[in-house]
Amino acid sequence: MRECKAQGANVILVTKEKMLQEEWPRDVLDEVFALPNDAPVELFLDLLSHIAKANKPDRIVALEEFDVVIAALAREHLCLPGMSSSQAKTFRDKLAMSVIARRAGLNVPDFMPAISNDEIQGYLERIPAPWLIKPRSDVSAIGIRKLDRPEEVWSLIDEMNQREALRERASYYMLSRFVSGDVFHVDSLVNNGRVAFVGVNKYGRPPMDVAHIGGVYISQTIPYHAIERRKLTEINRRLIKAMGLQTGATHAEFIKSDADGEFYFLEIAARVGGAYIADVLEAASGINLWREWARLEVSDSTVWLKPRKEHAGIILSLARQEHPDTSAYDDPEIVYRAKKRYHAGLIVCSPDHDRVTELLNSYTSRFVNDFVAVEPPLERPE
Repeated sequence: MRECKAQGANVILVTKEKMLQEEWPRDVLDEVFALPNDAPVELFLDLLSHIAKANKPDRIVALEEFDVVIAALAREHLCLPGMSSSQAKTFRDKLAMSVIARRAGLNVPDFMPAISNDEIQGYLERIPAPWLIKPRSDVSAIGIRKLDRPEEVWSLIDEMNQREALRERASYYMLSRFVSGDVFHVDSLVNNGRVAFVGVNKYGRPPMDVAHIGGVYISQTIPYHAIERRKLTEINRRLIKAMGLQTGATHAEFIKSDADGEFYFLEIAARVGGAYIADVLEAASGINLWREWARLEVSDSTVWLKPRKEHAGIILSLARQEHPDTSAYDDPEIVYRAKKRYHAGLIVCSPDHDRVTELLNSYTSRFVNDFVAVEPPLERPE
């Protein structure tokens, strides 16, 4: 938002009432509108039409995952450039993106929509357990269940199909073969259909483990000479080309299988990665994905980026304290301290990858003692 303002744009924020008191950069916002928390898409489009009567927007940008499709519908409603709603839905639907990734020749864990009984039965007979059943459109590990026996799958599907909310029934879920391994995320800036910047990081633990078991979340850049970086950079390039994104930011996740050492596609989002990923990338490279994305949207010009090659990482956890005190962590490599209520987090940066690893490892046990709180995983987003 600050970069858009610096580029000479008027900046209008549309949010929901529950988010109105968040720390928005109000000094650069020309107008702020808050919709009811349960506002339907039609109300959002009506509000934008009202805004456009006096000040028609040139660009509409979604700030988080659940707004990607709504923003696309708004662009279509006002005939603005940018991603269409049909394309946006492929970035929100894990089944659709898995189909596209497989067609592009990427490895994808065997998957199946939870719709046809015959196809599900064949899948369960053909693909060895364990399996994951996961929402097609939710984020992170929300709603994902790991199942070991066919009767568990059928019982869960039957339970889903009895739910009152139609969007919580089985057809909005998919089955996927569980793959054990290390999880990586690749974050990109896309300009005119080409990857202008890419950052490759590895999670300390798979996000699903953190979400379901609790503990600390860790992510760090991988060495620049690593074979994994070269492979993931190329796989990510092919994926973005197949998805057809022209301009924006992406966050893609891949798992390196313990069984065969191959990388398998998990998911991709048309947004900047959450959990302070942008801050980690900026610490390591000097490139801020939000700022550069804003420049692309406002200027429509080609962006030439020259990232530096340092190493950074983050340790983050839910905290027992509303405002955790991390002052006892005083290593000079600490470049950022999380300021979110009931969260403790530190970002470290060093030219030495091993030093980043050493710090994150040493902080893990200290975080468990000093801060870590555990909450049950969400079955669906709030």
